[in-house]
Amino acid sequence: MNVFVTGGAGYIGSVCVEELINAGHTVTVFDNLSEGHRSAVDPRARFLLGDLADRELVARSLTEARAEAVIHFAAHALVGESMQNPGKYFRNNVANGLNLLDAAVAAHVRKFVFSSTCATYGVPEQMPMDETLPQRPVNPYGESKLMFERMLQWYQQLHGLEFVAFRYFNAAGASKKFGEHHRVETHLIPNVLKVALGQKEQCDIFGTNYPTLDGTCIRDYIHIVDLAQAHILALAPGKQGFFNLGNGSGYSVREVIQACERVSGRSIKAVEQPRRPGDPPRLVAAADKALRELDWRPKFPKLEDIVATAWDWHRRHPQGYRD
Repeated sequence: MNVFVTGGAGYIGSVCVEELINAGHTVTVFDNLSEGHRSAVDPRARFLLGDLADRELVARSLTEARAEAVIHFAAHALVGESMQNPGKYFRNNVANGLNLLDAAVAAHVRKFVFSSTCATYGVPEQMPMDETLPQRPVNPYGESKLMFERMLQWYQQLHGLEFVAFRYFNAAGASKKFGEHHRVETHLIPNVLKVALGQKEQCDIFGTNYPTLDGTCIRDYIHIVDLAQAHILALAPGKQGFFNLGNGSGYSVREVIQACERVSGRSIKAVEQPRRPGDPPRLVAAADKALRELDWRPKFPKLEDIVATAWDWHRRHPQGYRD
């Protein structure tokens, strides 16, 4: 298929583009490089520098690419920032996303795959979390993603646009070529590995008195290549709806740090800090629906395997991408 990927220069997008091309698809990447990196785009893909706020450019780019499917990664994704600047999140994640939706309908795109988030659930009522749980976001980031999910439902009903929305848990790891390099790094694993690389003196543990075995938060980590494979499976005709993507097993902050020490063979200094507001004690996915309906099978379910691929990439790219 001809696949149009927004945010294809970002962390998840870059690996998805690589896997799409490996699977035989033709890919056009559309990215404004505000968060992504030009050198993170697979050279086999066609790259377009552009912003989703430019309605005419988006429509023209989709048509010229003869897009049959859209995979939409481009979004602002920092929870804390969304609490301080909600307008930025609604403007980009919702209003600019609407430009893409309208262009997709006008270009007769058959399938739309959306990068959503488990933040749409807010504080979950049960664990592990499945797709039947109420959607009650507790920050503008999660709310903006939920708003776009609702827009997709209406566009499917009124325009026949087939969609799949993936609610991610914690993406981690790397492929051989592409890895994680955010200008503002908030993710646990890369921040811990920066200590192992000697780039940071310490990593922080935010809260040690949660009702968990070791007192630290538990999260579900999923390998970036497994995420990408789910998106490829979603392109099949007839696949439709909302899916959690996670491994179904959670790891505490302390367990992640210990895994990074084992993989790197280096001691990692961790400093206990107060809790951050709004951090749930435990977030673990029930991904049975993706396993059942998409025949999705994660290849990297073990934390140490995920960390090992991240460590390998960071050692080879200690400063991340060049641009």
